[in-house]
Amino acid sequence: MSHRPERRGIHVDQSELLCTKGCGFYGNVAWQGLCSKCWREEYQQTRHKQIQEDHALAERLQMEEEAAYANNHQGATHPQPAIAPFSKFEEWKTKEKSRKVNTVTKFFTPSAKTPPTKDSVPGEAQSTPRPSVSRKPLEKDRTTREFIDFLKTLKPGREIFKQCRAFTESMAYKRDLGADELSECVQDFYQNLSDRLQTHFKGSSEHVESVMDEVERYTMTRLYDEVFCPETTDDEKKDLAVQKRIKALHWVTIEMLCVPVDEEIPEVSDNVVKAITDVIEMDSKRVPRDKLTCITRCSKHIFNAIKTTKKEAASADDFLPTLIYIVLKANPPRLQSNIQYITRFCNPSRLMSGEDGYYFTNLCCAVAFIEKLDGQSLNLSAEEFELHMSGQASPQRPQAAPSPPGSAAFSEMNERLDLLTGLGVRQERVMEGARRLERDLIDWRDGVEHKVQNVLERFPLEMHPPASSAIDADNVENDLLPPPLQPQLFAG
Repeated sequence: MSHRPERRGIHVDQSELLCTKGCGFYGNVAWQGLCSKCWREEYQQTRHKQIQEDHALAERLQMEEEAAYANNHQGATHPQPAIAPFSKFEEWKTKEKSRKVNTVTKFFTPSAKTPPTKDSVPGEAQSTPRPSVSRKPLEKDRTTREFIDFLKTLKPGREIFKQCRAFTESMAYKRDLGADELSECVQDFYQNLSDRLQTHFKGSSEHVESVMDEVERYTMTRLYDEVFCPETTDDEKKDLAVQKRIKALHWVTIEMLCVPVDEEIPEVSDNVVKAITDVIEMDSKRVPRDKLTCITRCSKHIFNAIKTTKKEAASADDFLPTLIYIVLKANPPRLQSNIQYITRFCNPSRLMSGEDGYYFTNLCCAVAFIEKLDGQSLNLSAEEFELHMSGQASPQRPQAAPSPPGSAAFSEMNERLDLLTGLGVRQERVMEGARRLERDLIDWRDGVEHKVQNVLERFPLEMHPPASSAIDADNVENDLLPPPLQPQLFAG
Protein backbone atom coordinates (compact mmCIF):
# COMPACT_ATOMS: atom_id res chain seq x y z
CA MET A 1 0.00 0.00 0.00
CA SER A 2 1.33 3.43 -0.88
CA HIS A 3 2.25 5.86 1.86
CA ARG A 4 -0.68 8.06 2.84
CA PRO A 5 -0.32 11.78 3.50
CA GLU A 6 -0.20 13.07 7.03
CA ARG A 7 -3.49 12.96 8.86
CA ARG A 8 -5.36 16.23 9.01
CA GLY A 9 -8.60 17.47 10.45
CA ILE A 10 -9.59 14.34 12.39
CA HIS A 11 -7.97 14.16 15.79
CA VAL A 12 -9.56 13.83 19.21
CA ASP A 13 -7.42 13.82 22.31
CA GLN A 14 -8.32 11.02 24.68
CA SER A 15 -8.88 13.52 27.47
CA GLU A 16 -11.72 14.99 25.41
CA LEU A 17 -13.61 11.69 25.72
CA LEU A 18 -13.68 11.94 29.51
CA CYS A 19 -16.21 13.74 31.69
CA THR A 20 -15.68 17.48 31.75
CA LYS A 21 -15.95 17.45 35.55
CA GLY A 22 -12.77 15.42 35.80
CA CYS A 23 -14.28 12.39 37.53
CA GLY A 24 -12.39 10.01 35.22
CA PHE A 25 -15.43 8.42 33.57
CA TYR A 26 -16.35 8.70 29.89
CA GLY A 27 -18.49 11.68 28.94
CA ASN A 28 -21.25 11.90 26.37
CA VAL A 29 -22.16 14.57 23.83
CA ALA A 30 -25.85 14.16 24.71
CA TRP A 31 -25.00 14.99 28.32
CA GLN A 32 -22.95 18.07 27.42
CA GLY A 33 -19.69 16.22 27.94
CA LEU A 34 -20.61 14.81 31.36
CA CYS A 35 -20.72 11.17 32.41
CA SER A 36 -24.02 9.61 33.43
CA LYS A 37 -23.27 10.02 37.13
CA CYS A 38 -22.40 13.73 36.95
CA TRP A 39 -25.26 14.37 34.52
CA ARG A 40 -27.80 12.85 36.91
CA GLU A 41 -26.42 14.94 39.75
CA GLU A 42 -26.71 18.09 37.63
CA TYR A 43 -30.20 17.11 36.47
CA GLN A 44 -31.40 16.39 39.99
CA GLN A 45 -29.97 19.66 41.32
CA THR A 46 -31.67 21.59 38.53
CA ARG A 47 -34.94 19.78 39.14
CA HIS A 48 -34.73 20.34 42.90
CA LYS A 49 -34.08 24.04 42.32
CA GLN A 50 -37.06 24.22 39.96
CA ILE A 51 -39.28 22.50 42.54
CA GLN A 52 -38.22 24.99 45.20
CA GLU A 53 -38.93 27.91 42.89
CA ASP A 54 -42.34 26.48 42.03
CA HIS A 55 -43.11 25.97 45.71
CA ALA A 56 -42.16 29.57 46.48
CA LEU A 57 -44.29 30.80 43.58
CA ALA A 58 -47.25 28.72 44.71
CA GLU A 59 -46.98 30.01 48.28
CA ARG A 60 -46.63 33.62 47.09
CA LEU A 61 -49.66 33.28 44.82
CA GLN A 62 -51.64 31.74 47.66
CA MET A 63 -50.73 34.58 50.04
CA GLU A 64 -51.56 37.23 47.41
CA GLU A 65 -54.85 35.50 46.68
CA GLU A 66 -55.79 35.45 50.37
CA ALA A 67 -54.79 39.09 50.77
CA ALA A 68 -56.76 40.10 47.71
CA TYR A 69 -59.77 38.15 48.91
CA ALA A 70 -59.56 39.79 52.33
CA ASN A 71 -59.32 43.26 50.81
CA ASN A 72 -62.23 42.53 48.51
CA HIS A 73 -64.32 41.24 51.40
CA GLN A 74 -63.57 44.29 53.58
CA GLY A 75 -64.29 46.69 50.74
CA ALA A 76 -67.64 45.16 49.82
CA THR A 77 -69.46 48.21 51.25
CA HIS A 78 -67.18 50.65 49.43
CA PRO A 79 -67.57 51.91 45.84
CA GLN A 80 -67.04 49.44 42.96
CA PRO A 81 -63.64 50.62 41.58
CA ALA A 82 -61.83 48.28 44.01
CA ILE A 83 -63.19 45.26 42.13
CA ALA A 84 -61.46 45.97 38.81
CA PRO A 85 -57.85 45.55 40.06
CA PHE A 86 -58.80 42.30 41.77
CA SER A 87 -60.35 41.04 38.54
CA LYS A 88 -57.13 41.76 36.68
CA PHE A 89 -55.16 40.05 39.40
CA GLU A 90 -57.38 36.97 39.14
CA GLU A 91 -56.76 36.80 35.39
CA TRP A 92 -52.99 37.09 35.87
CA LYS A 93 -53.03 34.57 38.71
CA THR A 94 -54.89 31.99 36.62
CA LYS A 95 -52.37 32.24 33.77
CA GLU A 96 -49.42 31.96 36.14
CA LYS A 97 -50.91 28.96 37.91
CA SER A 98 -51.63 27.12 34.68
CA ARG A 99 -48.06 27.69 33.52
CA LYS A 100 -46.04 27.19 36.69
CA VAL A 101 -47.89 25.46 39.48
CA ASN A 102 -48.67 22.41 37.36
CA THR A 103 -44.94 21.71 37.30
CA VAL A 104 -45.04 21.04 41.05
CA THR A 105 -47.82 18.49 40.59
CA LYS A 106 -45.87 16.87 37.77
CA PHE A 107 -42.81 16.32 39.94
CA PHE A 108 -44.62 15.12 43.07
CA THR A 109 -47.11 12.86 41.27
CA PRO A 110 -45.78 9.71 39.57
CA SER A 111 -48.26 10.14 36.75
CA ALA A 112 -51.55 11.80 36.03
CA LYS A 113 -52.87 8.32 35.35
CA THR A 114 -52.53 5.63 38.01
CA PRO A 115 -52.92 1.90 37.45
CA PRO A 116 -56.12 0.32 38.75
CA THR A 117 -56.02 -1.37 42.11
CA LYS A 118 -57.24 -4.86 42.82
CA ASP A 119 -60.31 -3.52 44.57
CA SER A 120 -61.31 -1.13 41.81
CA VAL A 121 -64.82 -1.24 40.49
CA PRO A 122 -65.10 -2.94 37.07
CA GLY A 123 -67.09 -0.04 35.67
CA GLU A 124 -64.39 2.43 36.68
CA ALA A 125 -61.66 0.37 35.05
CA GLN A 126 -62.95 1.35 31.63
CA SER A 127 -61.69 4.91 32.06
CA THR A 128 -58.20 3.74 33.06
CA PRO A 129 -55.77 3.47 30.14
CA ARG A 130 -54.42 0.04 29.36
CA PRO A 131 -50.91 -0.76 28.25
CA SER A 132 -50.53 -1.17 24.52
CA VAL A 133 -50.39 -4.67 23.13
CA SER A 134 -46.80 -5.65 22.35
CA ARG A 135 -45.75 -6.08 18.79
CA LYS A 136 -43.45 -8.95 19.78
CA PRO A 137 -45.21 -10.92 22.56
CA LEU A 138 -43.21 -14.07 21.87
CA GLU A 139 -39.91 -12.31 22.50
CA LYS A 140 -41.26 -10.82 25.72
CA ASP A 141 -42.47 -14.20 26.92
CA ARG A 142 -39.15 -15.82 26.13
CA THR A 143 -37.26 -13.06 27.93
CA THR A 144 -39.54 -13.44 30.96
CA ARG A 145 -38.93 -17.19 31.11
CA GLU A 146 -35.17 -16.72 30.82
CA PHE A 147 -35.26 -14.05 33.53
CA ILE A 148 -37.21 -16.32 35.89
CA ASP A 149 -34.80 -19.20 35.23
CA PHE A 150 -31.87 -16.92 36.04
CA LEU A 151 -33.46 -15.68 39.27
CA LYS A 152 -34.15 -19.22 40.50
CA THR A 153 -30.47 -19.49 41.42
CA LEU A 154 -30.65 -16.39 43.62
CA LYS A 155 -32.04 -16.22 47.13
CA PRO A 156 -33.78 -12.84 46.62
CA GLY A 157 -34.86 -13.85 43.09
CA ARG A 158 -38.58 -13.82 43.84
CA GLU A 159 -38.44 -10.32 45.34
CA ILE A 160 -36.34 -9.02 42.40
CA PHE A 161 -38.86 -10.35 39.90
CA LYS A 162 -41.80 -8.81 41.79
CA GLN A 163 -40.09 -5.41 41.83
CA CYS A 164 -39.18 -5.57 38.14
CA ARG A 165 -42.67 -6.63 37.11
CA ALA A 166 -44.30 -3.93 39.24
CA PHE A 167 -41.98 -1.31 37.78
CA THR A 168 -42.66 -2.25 34.15
CA GLU A 169 -46.41 -2.27 34.79
CA SER A 170 -46.26 1.17 36.41
CA MET A 171 -44.20 2.57 33.50
CA ALA A 172 -46.94 1.60 31.05
CA TYR A 173 -49.10 4.38 32.53
CA LYS A 174 -46.47 7.14 32.28
CA ARG A 175 -46.55 7.79 28.57
CA ASP A 176 -47.44 11.41 29.20
CA LEU A 177 -43.95 11.99 30.62
CA GLY A 178 -41.13 13.29 28.46
CA ALA A 179 -38.09 11.24 27.46
CA ASP A 180 -35.91 12.74 30.20
CA GLU A 181 -38.49 11.94 32.87
CA LEU A 182 -38.85 8.37 31.58
CA SER A 183 -35.08 8.01 31.62
CA GLU A 184 -34.96 9.36 35.16
CA CYS A 185 -37.55 6.81 36.30
CA VAL A 186 -35.58 3.92 34.79
CA GLN A 187 -32.24 5.15 36.13
CA ASP A 188 -33.73 5.62 39.61
CA PHE A 189 -35.00 2.06 39.50
CA TYR A 190 -31.57 0.79 38.43
CA GLN A 191 -29.87 2.76 41.20
CA ASN A 192 -32.24 1.64 43.97
CA LEU A 193 -32.10 -2.01 42.94
CA SER A 194 -28.31 -1.87 42.55
CA ASP A 195 -27.93 -0.44 46.07
CA ARG A 196 -30.03 -3.28 47.50
CA LEU A 197 -28.03 -5.86 45.59
CA GLN A 198 -24.78 -4.35 46.85
CA THR A 199 -26.03 -4.88 50.38
CA HIS A 200 -27.15 -8.46 49.66
CA PHE A 201 -23.96 -9.53 47.85
CA LYS A 202 -21.80 -7.60 50.33
CA GLY A 203 -20.11 -5.42 47.74
CA SER A 204 -19.45 -8.09 45.10
CA SER A 205 -19.61 -5.93 41.98
CA GLU A 206 -19.42 -8.90 39.58
CA HIS A 207 -22.58 -10.48 41.00
CA VAL A 208 -24.36 -7.13 41.04
CA GLU A 209 -23.44 -6.42 37.41
CA SER A 210 -24.60 -9.85 36.23
CA VAL A 211 -27.97 -9.41 37.95
CA MET A 212 -28.36 -5.84 36.69
CA ASP A 213 -27.64 -7.00 33.13
CA GLU A 214 -30.52 -9.46 33.32
CA VAL A 215 -32.74 -6.84 34.97
CA GLU A 216 -32.01 -4.45 32.11
CA ARG A 217 -32.76 -7.16 29.53
CA TYR A 218 -36.13 -8.00 31.10
CA THR A 219 -37.13 -4.40 31.79
CA MET A 220 -36.19 -2.84 28.46
CA THR A 221 -37.56 -5.72 26.39
CA ARG A 222 -40.96 -5.02 27.92
CA LEU A 223 -40.66 -1.23 27.71
CA TYR A 224 -39.02 -0.98 24.28
CA ASP A 225 -42.18 -0.16 22.32
CA GLU A 226 -43.05 2.69 24.70
CA VAL A 227 -39.65 4.32 25.24
CA PHE A 228 -37.74 3.87 21.96
CA CYS A 229 -38.01 7.01 19.84
CA PRO A 230 -41.03 8.38 21.79
CA GLU A 231 -43.36 10.88 20.15
CA THR A 232 -42.45 13.53 22.73
CA THR A 233 -38.93 13.84 21.24
CA ASP A 234 -37.46 14.91 17.91
CA ASP A 235 -35.39 11.71 17.57
CA GLU A 236 -37.06 10.75 14.30
CA LYS A 237 -36.34 14.18 12.83
CA LYS A 238 -32.68 13.85 13.84
CA ASP A 239 -32.56 10.37 12.28
CA LEU A 240 -33.71 11.73 8.94
CA ALA A 241 -31.27 14.64 9.14
CA VAL A 242 -28.28 12.36 9.84
CA GLN A 243 -29.33 9.89 7.15
CA LYS A 244 -29.66 12.70 4.61
CA ARG A 245 -26.29 14.12 5.68
CA ILE A 246 -24.54 10.76 5.24
CA LYS A 247 -26.15 10.29 1.82
CA ALA A 248 -24.88 13.71 0.77
CA LEU A 249 -21.35 12.66 1.83
CA HIS A 250 -21.28 9.53 -0.32
CA TRP A 251 -18.35 10.95 -2.30
CA VAL A 252 -15.96 11.01 0.68
CA THR A 253 -13.14 8.56 0.02
CA ILE A 254 -10.91 6.60 2.32
CA GLU A 255 -7.97 8.79 1.26
CA MET A 256 -9.75 12.01 2.28
CA LEU A 257 -10.24 10.68 5.79
CA CYS A 258 -6.69 9.27 5.91
CA VAL A 259 -8.01 5.91 7.06
CA PRO A 260 -5.09 3.49 7.61
CA VAL A 261 -6.93 0.55 6.04
CA ASP A 262 -6.08 -1.25 2.81
CA GLU A 263 -9.22 -2.89 1.48
CA GLU A 264 -7.21 -4.68 -1.21
CA ILE A 265 -6.19 -7.18 1.46
CA PRO A 266 -8.94 -9.83 1.68
CA GLU A 267 -8.75 -10.12 5.46
CA VAL A 268 -9.05 -6.35 5.84
CA SER A 269 -11.96 -6.19 3.42
CA ASP A 270 -13.69 -8.97 5.36
CA ASN A 271 -13.28 -7.06 8.64
CA VAL A 272 -14.65 -3.90 7.04
CA VAL A 273 -17.75 -5.76 5.84
CA LYS A 274 -18.26 -7.30 9.29
CA ALA A 275 -17.91 -3.88 10.96
CA ILE A 276 -20.53 -2.41 8.63
CA THR A 277 -22.85 -5.35 9.31
CA ASP A 278 -22.51 -5.00 13.08
CA VAL A 279 -23.26 -1.28 13.19
CA ILE A 280 -26.33 -1.83 10.96
CA GLU A 281 -27.47 -4.75 13.12
CA MET A 282 -27.58 -2.47 16.16
CA ASP A 283 -31.04 -1.22 15.16
CA SER A 284 -32.53 -4.73 15.30
CA LYS A 285 -31.72 -5.15 19.01
CA ARG A 286 -34.15 -4.15 21.75
CA VAL A 287 -31.89 -4.17 24.83
CA PRO A 288 -29.36 -1.32 25.29
CA ARG A 289 -26.65 -3.79 26.27
CA ASP A 290 -27.18 -5.75 23.03
CA LYS A 291 -26.89 -2.54 21.03
CA LEU A 292 -23.65 -1.76 22.84
CA THR A 293 -22.41 -5.26 22.02
CA CYS A 294 -22.94 -4.54 18.32
CA ILE A 295 -20.91 -1.33 18.63
CA THR A 296 -18.13 -3.18 20.47
CA ARG A 297 -17.97 -5.94 17.83
CA CYS A 298 -17.87 -3.32 15.08
CA SER A 299 -15.00 -1.51 16.83
CA LYS A 300 -13.00 -4.71 17.30
CA HIS A 301 -13.33 -5.51 13.61
CA ILE A 302 -12.01 -2.00 12.88
CA PHE A 303 -9.00 -2.55 15.13
CA ASN A 304 -8.31 -5.89 13.44
CA ALA A 305 -8.47 -4.25 9.99
CA ILE A 306 -6.03 -1.52 11.06
CA LYS A 307 -3.68 -4.01 12.70
CA THR A 308 -3.64 -6.23 9.60
CA THR A 309 -2.90 -3.24 7.36
CA LYS A 310 -0.21 -1.59 9.48
CA LYS A 311 1.31 -4.81 10.89
CA GLU A 312 1.15 -3.19 14.31
CA ALA A 313 -1.36 -2.34 17.02
CA ALA A 314 -3.82 0.39 16.12
CA SER A 315 -3.89 3.70 17.96
CA ALA A 316 -6.82 5.88 18.97
CA ASP A 317 -5.91 8.35 16.19
CA ASP A 318 -6.28 5.51 13.68
CA PHE A 319 -9.53 4.22 15.15
CA LEU A 320 -11.71 7.35 15.01
CA PRO A 321 -11.21 8.15 11.27
CA THR A 322 -11.86 4.49 10.43
CA LEU A 323 -15.03 4.49 12.53
CA ILE A 324 -16.20 7.62 10.71
CA TYR A 325 -15.53 5.86 7.39
CA ILE A 326 -17.51 2.78 8.50
CA VAL A 327 -20.48 4.92 9.58
CA LEU A 328 -20.43 6.77 6.25
CA LYS A 329 -20.41 3.50 4.31
CA ALA A 330 -23.05 1.81 6.48
CA ASN A 331 -25.46 4.75 7.02
CA PRO A 332 -27.05 2.86 9.95
CA PRO A 333 -30.85 3.14 10.26
CA ARG A 334 -32.24 5.30 13.08
CA LEU A 335 -28.73 6.13 14.26
CA GLN A 336 -29.66 9.04 16.52
CA SER A 337 -32.62 7.16 18.03
CA ASN A 338 -30.38 4.23 18.93
CA ILE A 339 -27.75 6.51 20.47
CA GLN A 340 -30.38 8.34 22.51
CA TYR A 341 -31.99 5.05 23.57
CA ILE A 342 -28.66 3.72 24.86
CA THR A 343 -27.91 7.02 26.56
CA ARG A 344 -31.25 7.16 28.35
CA PHE A 345 -31.88 3.56 29.37
CA CYS A 346 -28.60 1.65 29.51
CA ASN A 347 -27.10 0.56 32.80
CA PRO A 348 -25.01 3.68 33.57
CA SER A 349 -21.97 1.71 34.76
CA ARG A 350 -21.46 0.38 31.22
CA LEU A 351 -21.28 3.88 29.72
CA MET A 352 -19.02 5.32 32.40
CA SER A 353 -16.09 2.93 31.97
CA GLY A 354 -14.89 -0.19 30.19
CA GLU A 355 -14.57 -0.94 26.49
CA ASP A 356 -18.31 -0.58 25.86
CA GLY A 357 -18.25 2.96 27.23
CA TYR A 358 -15.11 3.83 25.26
CA TYR A 359 -16.44 2.57 21.94
CA PHE A 360 -19.84 4.17 22.47
CA THR A 361 -18.22 7.53 23.27
CA ASN A 362 -16.19 7.29 20.06
CA LEU A 363 -19.33 6.52 18.07
CA CYS A 364 -20.98 9.65 19.48
CA CYS A 365 -17.88 11.64 18.48
CA ALA A 366 -17.98 10.14 14.98
CA VAL A 367 -21.61 11.16 14.49
CA ALA A 368 -20.90 14.66 15.80
CA PHE A 369 -17.94 14.92 13.39
CA ILE A 370 -20.08 13.83 10.42
CA GLU A 371 -22.70 16.44 11.27
CA LYS A 372 -20.03 19.18 11.29
CA LEU A 373 -17.83 17.83 8.48
CA ASP A 374 -16.43 20.58 6.25
CA GLY A 375 -13.80 21.05 3.59
CA GLN A 376 -11.02 21.82 6.04
CA SER A 377 -11.44 18.41 7.69
CA LEU A 378 -10.92 16.76 4.29
CA ASN A 379 -8.14 19.10 3.16
CA LEU A 380 -10.45 20.68 0.58
CA SER A 381 -11.26 24.30 -0.08
CA ALA A 382 -14.74 25.57 0.63
CA GLU A 383 -15.46 25.78 -3.12
CA GLU A 384 -14.32 22.20 -3.73
CA PHE A 385 -16.36 20.96 -0.82
CA GLU A 386 -19.52 22.65 -2.12
CA LEU A 387 -18.93 21.26 -5.61
CA HIS A 388 -18.68 17.75 -4.21
CA MET A 389 -21.77 18.23 -2.04
CA SER A 390 -23.81 19.47 -5.00
CA GLY A 391 -22.67 16.58 -7.20
CA GLN A 392 -20.93 18.82 -9.72
CA ALA A 393 -17.57 17.21 -8.97
CA SER A 394 -16.47 13.76 -7.93
CA PRO A 395 -13.17 12.73 -6.36
CA GLN A 396 -10.58 11.17 -8.63
CA ARG A 397 -9.45 7.83 -7.38
CA PRO A 398 -5.70 7.30 -7.35
CA GLN A 399 -4.47 5.06 -10.16
CA ALA A 400 -1.84 2.55 -9.27
CA ALA A 401 0.63 2.26 -12.16
CA PRO A 402 2.20 -1.11 -11.39
CA SER A 403 -0.75 -3.24 -10.45
CA PRO A 404 0.36 -5.82 -7.90
CA PRO A 405 -0.99 -9.35 -8.12
CA GLY A 406 -4.55 -9.67 -6.88
CA SER A 407 -5.44 -6.02 -7.57
CA ALA A 408 -7.83 -6.92 -10.38
CA ALA A 409 -10.63 -7.49 -7.89
CA PHE A 410 -9.93 -4.14 -6.23
CA SER A 411 -9.96 -2.36 -9.60
CA GLU A 412 -13.22 -4.05 -10.49
CA MET A 413 -14.65 -2.94 -7.15
CA ASN A 414 -13.65 0.66 -7.89
CA GLU A 415 -15.26 0.45 -11.29
CA ARG A 416 -18.44 -0.84 -9.75
CA LEU A 417 -18.36 1.92 -7.16
CA ASP A 418 -18.06 4.46 -9.97
CA LEU A 419 -20.92 2.73 -11.75
CA LEU A 420 -23.02 2.87 -8.59
CA THR A 421 -22.26 6.56 -8.25
CA GLY A 422 -23.43 7.13 -11.82
CA LEU A 423 -26.51 5.03 -11.17
CA GLY A 424 -27.26 7.15 -8.13
CA VAL A 425 -27.20 10.29 -10.26
CA ARG A 426 -29.41 8.61 -12.88
CA GLN A 427 -31.80 7.42 -10.20
CA GLU A 428 -32.11 10.95 -8.88
CA ARG A 429 -32.95 12.13 -12.40
CA VAL A 430 -35.56 9.39 -12.76
CA MET A 431 -37.07 10.32 -9.41
CA GLU A 432 -37.18 13.98 -10.45
CA GLY A 433 -38.92 12.97 -13.68
CA ALA A 434 -41.39 10.85 -11.72
CA ARG A 435 -42.15 13.75 -9.40
CA ARG A 436 -42.63 16.01 -12.43
CA LEU A 437 -44.97 13.45 -14.01
CA GLU A 438 -46.93 13.23 -10.80
CA ARG A 439 -47.36 17.00 -10.74
CA ASP A 440 -48.46 16.95 -14.39
CA LEU A 441 -51.03 14.22 -13.66
CA ILE A 442 -52.40 16.19 -10.76
CA ASP A 443 -52.64 19.32 -12.92
CA TRP A 444 -54.36 17.30 -15.69
CA ARG A 445 -56.87 15.83 -13.26
CA ASP A 446 -57.64 19.25 -11.82
CA GLY A 447 -58.05 20.65 -15.34
CA VAL A 448 -60.48 17.87 -16.35
CA GLU A 449 -62.49 18.35 -13.16
CA HIS A 450 -62.62 22.09 -13.82
CA LYS A 451 -63.84 21.58 -17.42
CA VAL A 452 -66.49 19.07 -16.35
CA GLN A 453 -67.69 21.45 -13.67
CA ASN A 454 -67.98 24.27 -16.22
CA VAL A 455 -70.01 22.06 -18.56
CA LEU A 456 -72.36 21.05 -15.76
CA GLU A 457 -72.84 24.68 -14.79
CA ARG A 458 -73.62 25.69 -18.40
CA PHE A 459 -75.88 22.75 -19.18
CA PRO A 460 -77.42 21.55 -15.94
CA LEU A 461 -79.01 18.14 -16.03
CA GLU A 462 -82.79 18.31 -15.74
CA MET A 463 -84.70 15.28 -14.55
CA HIS A 464 -88.42 15.04 -15.52
CA PRO A 465 -90.64 12.46 -13.83
CA PRO A 466 -92.27 10.04 -16.31
CA ALA A 467 -96.02 10.50 -17.05
CA SER A 468 -98.15 7.91 -15.26
CA SER A 469 -100.24 5.72 -17.57
CA ALA A 470 -101.82 2.32 -17.61
CA ILE A 471 -99.80 -0.65 -18.68
CA ASP A 472 -101.94 -1.24 -21.80
CA ALA A 473 -102.52 2.40 -22.65
CA ASP A 474 -100.83 2.07 -26.05
CA ASN A 475 -102.73 -1.06 -26.99
CA VAL A 476 -105.25 -0.10 -29.70
CA GLU A 477 -107.08 -3.44 -29.49
CA ASN A 478 -108.14 -3.09 -25.88
CA ASP A 479 -111.79 -3.09 -26.89
CA LEU A 480 -111.45 -6.52 -28.47
CA LEU A 481 -110.14 -8.14 -25.33
CA PRO A 482 -112.46 -10.54 -23.46
CA PRO A 483 -113.77 -9.55 -20.05
CA PRO A 484 -111.59 -10.50 -17.10
CA LEU A 485 -112.21 -13.82 -15.42
CA GLN A 486 -114.38 -13.87 -12.38
CA PRO A 487 -113.75 -16.27 -9.49
CA GLN A 488 -116.39 -18.99 -9.13
CA LEU A 489 -117.29 -21.06 -6.14
CA PHE A 490 -118.03 -24.74 -6.44
CA ALA A 491 -119.77 -26.72 -3.78
CA GLY A 492 -117.59 -29.56 -2.62
